[in-house]
Amino acid sequence: MRCMGKTGRVLRDVLDTYGISQNKLASAMGVRSSVVYRWFNELIDPTGETLVKMVAALKLLDIDAAREFVRRYLGEILEDESEGEVDRSKNTE
Repeated sequence: MRCMGKTGRVLRDVLDTYGISQNKLASAMGVRSSVVYRWFNELIDPTGETLVKMVAALKLLDIDAAREFVRRYLGEILEDESEGEVDRSKNTE
């Protein structure tokens, strides 16, 4: 389950680690820098479609940054879900 602000935390860490400015990401995505600022500061979360655009922009700027964002953002989701995983093979539909 995604929590409000998770995108901002992961995005902030990745941009800082890879030296990518908010303005650079905004330009690569074709959005206003104020939008990236709001994600970065955990004021809003992007939509799923916007996350795809964000990863595509990160990929253009630095492939390793894109991979790190996906690993940290989605990897945690998979780990969270696997903790409460149910054996679906026993589903008798």
